[in-house]
Amino acid sequence: MSNQEQERLKRLREKQLQARDPLVKQRQFQHNSSVKEKRMRKPFSMSKAWKDIPHLVKVPFYSLILGIVVIFVLPTFWDSTYAIYVGAGATALFMIFGAILGNSLDLRDDIRNHIK
Repeated sequence: MSNQEQERLKRLREKQLQARDPLVKQRQFQHNSSVKEKRMRKPFSMSKAWKDIPHLVKVPFYSLILGIVVIFVLPTFWDSTYAIYVGAGATALFMIFGAILGNSLDLRDDIRNHIK
């Protein structure tokens, strides 16, 4: 037998022994459980939770806050009974624009993820 054939048979024998090793599954289970436990020990981060929320929800929320500020500030600059109604209309427009912008940002992120 040649040296190459002997090396090939040794590698084949080692692979067969590794395949029959009963502790492989147990080691893999212990590894997976330890990884999960480490993940569970990490502290809860509010900023991480906020980053997980899609833009389709966050941007209209920012728009709502901006609209509420407009509703409260506009009557101080414009003395009219319609100031609150105009502020409410501006809030609705801000939220519609925010929903469109949030959807486009989510779409951009999806495209980036699919390119990778």
